[in-house]
Amino acid sequence: MRGAMRSDPVLQKLFSRRAALLAGGKAALFAALAGRLYYLQVIESDEYTMLADDNRINMRLLAPPRGRILDRFGEPLASNQPTYNVVLVAEDAADVGITLDSLARLIPLNSGERNRILHEVARKRTFVPVTVKENLSWAEVARIEVNAPELPGIAIDVGQSRDYPLGSEAAHVVGHVAPASESEGADDPLLRLPGFRVGKNGAEKIYDERMRGEAGNSRVEVNAYGRVIRELRRHEGRPGDDLVLTIDSGLQRYASARLAGESAATVVMDIHGGEILTLVSSPSFDPIEFNSGISRKNWSSLLQNKRKPLVNKAISGQYPPGSTFKMIVALAALDEGLAGQDHTVYCPGHMRLGNRRFHCWKRGGHGYLDMVSAIQKSCDVYFYDLARRLGVDRIAATARKFGLGQTTGIDLPGEQAGLVPTKKWKMDSKRGRWQKGEDLVIGIGQGYLLTTPLQLAVMTARIANGGMAVVPRLLRDVPTDAVNQTPPDFASIGVSGTSLAVVREGMERVTNHTRGTAYAARIKQEGKEMAGKTGTVQVRSISRRERAAGVHKNEDKPWEERDHALFVAFAPVSNPRYAISVVVEHGGSGSKAAAPIARDILFDAQRRLTTLGPRPLTRRGTVGFG
Repeated sequence: MRGAMRSDPVLQKLFSRRAALLAGGKAALFAALAGRLYYLQVIESDEYTMLADDNRINMRLLAPPRGRILDRFGEPLASNQPTYNVVLVAEDAADVGITLDSLARLIPLNSGERNRILHEVARKRTFVPVTVKENLSWAEVARIEVNAPELPGIAIDVGQSRDYPLGSEAAHVVGHVAPASESEGADDPLLRLPGFRVGKNGAEKIYDERMRGEAGNSRVEVNAYGRVIRELRRHEGRPGDDLVLTIDSGLQRYASARLAGESAATVVMDIHGGEILTLVSSPSFDPIEFNSGISRKNWSSLLQNKRKPLVNKAISGQYPPGSTFKMIVALAALDEGLAGQDHTVYCPGHMRLGNRRFHCWKRGGHGYLDMVSAIQKSCDVYFYDLARRLGVDRIAATARKFGLGQTTGIDLPGEQAGLVPTKKWKMDSKRGRWQKGEDLVIGIGQGYLLTTPLQLAVMTARIANGGMAVVPRLLRDVPTDAVNQTPPDFASIGVSGTSLAVVREGMERVTNHTRGTAYAARIKQEGKEMAGKTGTVQVRSISRRERAAGVHKNEDKPWEERDHALFVAFAPVSNPRYAISVVVEHGGSGSKAAAPIARDILFDAQRRLTTLGPRPLTRRGTVGFG
């Protein structure tokens, strides 16, 4: 074969050509390989070095400390405190079961917790820590540390937890934090960090992003199994901003204690600057439970409680204002020129309209009354007469000037607007014409009318400050060591000062005249007197048969059917500074249930102003705040 190829030039030429093609193909292949190696190792070396480093070096987010929430004097309403958690590293434990048995003799570990731990140990790599128990007490930490030699694989991990010094007393204002939901953490990797909390209610929710701060990071070197070898660099990030509220924590605590046992709400505000000093809704809840993880039993108990502890009644509770609305009716009549201060009405105990009687709360009637004495004695017939003359639309226009029927814009979630009806509103929503008898019902603050305790406080503040459109304010820029600050300027609501003076005189006589409806609840100390207005609101109408049988008495009814008790006031009378509203659900008479509460809180507010004086500003603690 070889000899034949040598003797045959055609075969020799063919072989040489194939050999050349094969050699050329190999040369091209090696050239491409060399070129690719050159491209990867020289030209793209920086990129692949970075990718290799990414496999070797991990970047980990560090949660920033959450900003504190402070009261007006710098006292903490929400802060951070160290929390101690016990963790287990399986590879350091000779036998996980024996280690857990030893640990269970020092701290409580139920079967459910034990099964969860064993499941996580089986699922995770042996060097990854598994959380055994969170929020240990200092005594539990001490027991574990003392017995550390007998607990291989067990370690104490120090983190941070939200703390609320006032607990349930300020829960509806401050709010609470809890782990982020899946929808909340979709766009922000910081929210997916284990243990990271976000605001879920109150100021914690409204100003959540401001208090989060900016995440830090840690660059750590890991081996092929993901085990951390060393930390290369660490940046702590920026802690969240502190938040300063207008709340006076001392007054807040006192008001909360004063409402204890009631389903009620109260708001105290500065009539000139609009600063909310106290906002309490009772009953309340413990915000720390949500931080650490509320149990199903406790959550169910909160939901099923008929007094609704989770609802912030001060801004979300909507109630007919009752007789506290009579001041609006009087102001509407005065400003419209339909009645003056000396306008007199005879009250025989009822007013007849068509074939229906509209009763006064005083069955025997009040006799002849002018406007001031009608406010003082809270005569229903007098205000039936004014409302009949005015009509609902003119009453509604005045009510809106005083902040009713609209949200106030306070920085809290869940505020309700209430309702101030008009003829058009009824036609649009109820598909019916407004009836003359409905004017009379509106005249005493019932019917379709709905207000919140916060709105009632704003209404009272605008009456007391001479008709300036003050709005409630919960946020301060900085805490202060001075009690007095220059209030912001507010526009006039356009109500005559003379008209306001008539109403304020009537309110002053409610509490400080022997025949006033709240005389028994007056502030007796000279210079601190209050002026106010009572309100008692029927939850359901009383039939003629029930009225005759006497079963209309509040104490004879089930709790859910008893009247609501309301009271609004300002103090001191000589130089008004504070306005307050109190609503006690199903509390009965406003003069007996709500007025004494308002008296005590207003007196304490004035006492604090005159006796405590300036207070030092609390400085930032050592646990990372911005």
